[in-house]
Amino acid sequence: MGIDFALDELYATGWSNLDSAGCARHVDGREYPKPETVRREFAAAGQHLTMQQVEAFKCFRAAWSGTGTAPGTVVGHSEAEAAVFALAQLRRQLVAASA
Repeated sequence: MGIDFALDELYATGWSNLDSAGCARHVDGREYPKPETVRREFAAAGQHLTMQQVEAFKCFRAAWSGTGTAPGTVVGHSEAEAAVFALAQLRRQLVAASA
């Protein structure tokens, strides 16, 4: 997948870096939330996010569950990639749930 794809997905949800204090910067200049910031976003949405390194596959797994949305799981090459992609998916779920 790659961090580029995860960033494209996050930005496609309308995410913006209004408060860049908890953000990192990609080589192309786009800012994105750090994993700690993503955890706070999930908690604010009533979701529990877990991030786990899967040594056997050299990847990171992000899984979430909570009220109002279906549980979800994504994987990424890095913790940041998995966190960003998970936030993009959660944002899409929240929009669908409110429609």
